[in-house]
Amino acid sequence: MIAPNQLTDPTVRAFVTAVNAGDRSAFSALLTPDATMSDDGSDREVAQWAEKEIWSANGHMDVVSEADGGLALVVDYRNDTWGEMRTAWRFVTDSGRVSRFETGQA
Repeated sequence: MIAPNQLTDPTVRAFVTAVNAGDRSAFSALLTPDATMSDDGSDREVAQWAEKEIWSANGHMDVVSEADGGLALVVDYRNDTWGEMRTAWRFVTDSGRVSRFETGQA
């Protein structure tokens, strides 16, 4: 596993840290106002998805590996709804904020 504070990209590092800390404010501050995301190839509304998959379900990311300068992760993701699964995450960043992220089973 890669500790969040060892992740290469500072924006992705802050994203993982916010998720794992359950810090909604830090998470929201990391997103551009028009941030988008997809889950298993389907676009979702970020705030609704995060509420369901992260905040109300105690989501947690254990990073297994990173690639593409830290913008692509393989993660053992767990939450109270789905249990644990291996997921792939890809981030698009803009000036220290996330403008898009994509996740899905790896």
